[in-house]
Amino acid sequence: MTNNEILIADDDAAIRTVLTQALSRAGYSPRATSNAATLWRWAEAGDGDLIITDVVMPDENVFNLLPQIKKSRPNLPIIVMSAENTIMTAIKASEKGAFDYLPKPFDLKELISVIERALEEPSTPHRTIKKEDNEQLPLIGRSIAMQDIYRVIARVMKTDLSVMIRGESGTGKELVARALHDFSKRATGPFVAINMAAIPRELIESELFGHEKGAFTGAQGRHLGRFEQAEGGTLFLDEIGDMPLEAQTRLLRVLQEGEYTRVGGRVPIKTNVRIVAATHRDLQKLIHAGTFREDLYYRLNVVPIKVPPLRSRLDDISDLAHHFLRKCELQGLPAKRFEAEAIKRMQQYQWPGNVRELENFVQRITALHPEEIITKSVVEEELIGSSTQSEPLITTEKSLPDFVANHLQNYFSTFGADLPPPGLYERVIKEVEKPLILAALAATNGNQIKASEMLGINRNTLRKKIRELDIQFHPVRH
Repeated sequence: MTNNEILIADDDAAIRTVLTQALSRAGYSPRATSNAATLWRWAEAGDGDLIITDVVMPDENVFNLLPQIKKSRPNLPIIVMSAENTIMTAIKASEKGAFDYLPKPFDLKELISVIERALEEPSTPHRTIKKEDNEQLPLIGRSIAMQDIYRVIARVMKTDLSVMIRGESGTGKELVARALHDFSKRATGPFVAINMAAIPRELIESELFGHEKGAFTGAQGRHLGRFEQAEGGTLFLDEIGDMPLEAQTRLLRVLQEGEYTRVGGRVPIKTNVRIVAATHRDLQKLIHAGTFREDLYYRLNVVPIKVPPLRSRLDDISDLAHHFLRKCELQGLPAKRFEAEAIKRMQQYQWPGNVRELENFVQRITALHPEEIITKSVVEEELIGSSTQSEPLITTEKSLPDFVANHLQNYFSTFGADLPPPGLYERVIKEVEKPLILAALAATNGNQIKASEMLGINRNTLRKKIRELDIQFHPVRH
C-alpha cells in the first residue's frame, strides 16, 4: 500500500471530488486545489510526489506554470488533463515536461495505471521543441482512436525509435509520419518519403541506397538514394509491404549495422536516419506467405500506430470538413459553410476512401455549388452521385444495438491482431451518454428538469454528467 502524496489541481469541484475519492481508495494521499497559485506554492515547498492538473485554470494556464515547476522540482512527475483534445495539447504537455497527457473525460483505471508508471519510472530531462501556437494542426480529430495516436506521438517524439503505421488507404498515414518528424528532435532535418508500390521493383534498391556510375545499364552517373537525402532526418517508407525480399534484406542490414553501400559501390556509408514505415496490408499474413521478412518486421514495428478508418471516427467529420473548407478558401475558392443537417448526413456515409475521399468531396462541393451555405440536400445529391457502394449510407433502419455492434466491430478492426487500450467499457459508455444527453436537452430545449425526467435520472446526476462530459447546449430563445 502506497502513501505517496498526489497534488490535484482542477477548477471543477466534481472532478476534484472524484479524483480525491478514487486516489484515496487506491492508497494515495490526495490534496486538491482549484487554482494554479496554490499548486505552485505546494510544489515549490517540496510537497507532493506527483501532480495531476487541468490545463486551463481560473488564474493561470498551467502550460505557463509547468516550466517553473520542472525547474524547481525536475524529478516531480506531472500528469496533464484537458478537454481541449487536439494533438497540440498532447505535444505541448510533453514539451513542457509532463509525464503524460490524458484527454477529458478520462478513465479512472487508466489514470491509476499512469500514476503507477510515473512513480516507478525515473524522470528524464525533457527537450522543448519550439512551435508557433497558431501553427496549422497536422492531424484533425477528437475521437478516442485519434487521442491514442496523439499520446503515442507525444511519448516517442524525443526518441529515434522505428515506427510502423498501419491503416487503410486514405486514412492519413503520411500525416502521422510527418507529425512524428515535425515534433521530433530531427524536425530541422529533411523528411523524405518513398512509396514502395509506386516504384518498379528492380529500381527500389537504387532509389533507396543510390548507385554508382556504370552500376547497371543506363546508370550514367552517381545517384544519391533516399537514405542520403534523408541524412539527419526521417525516411518514410510508405507501403513497406510491397518491398521486394532482396531490398528487405539490404534494409535489415542498414537497421542492424547503421551503414549501407550504393548499388555498384564498395565503400560503406554511415547513416543517421530515423525510419518510419507504413502499410495498408497485413504484414503477419505476408510473413506467413514468405514474402516479408519476420526479422525486418520486428525491427520496424518497435512502436506500432494504427490509424482508424473514417467510418470508425464519424464524430471527427465535422472538424475535418470545416478544416477542408478553410483549405479550399486558402486555395482561392469561395468561402462556404456546412449547415448542421449537412454534417449529420455526411456522418451517415461509410467513406470507403477515408479522409482522402472526404477532402475530395469537400473540394468538389465548394467548387461546383455556388451557395454559401452547403445544405443537406446538396450533400445528399453529391453522395448519391459519387457513391460506388451497394449500401453507401449507414441507414437508420437498423436497430440501435445493431448499429452499436457494427460501430464497435469497426473500432476493434482498427487494432488488427492487437487489443484496444484498457478502459474500453467506460469510454464506450461515455460516447453513448453524450449524444443521448444532448438529444434529451434538445428535445426539452435545455430544460434540465424535463430532460432528467425523460432520461429517468436525478437532476443533480444530469448536471454532473453535463460537467463531466463538457456538454455545451444553448437553448433556442423564442
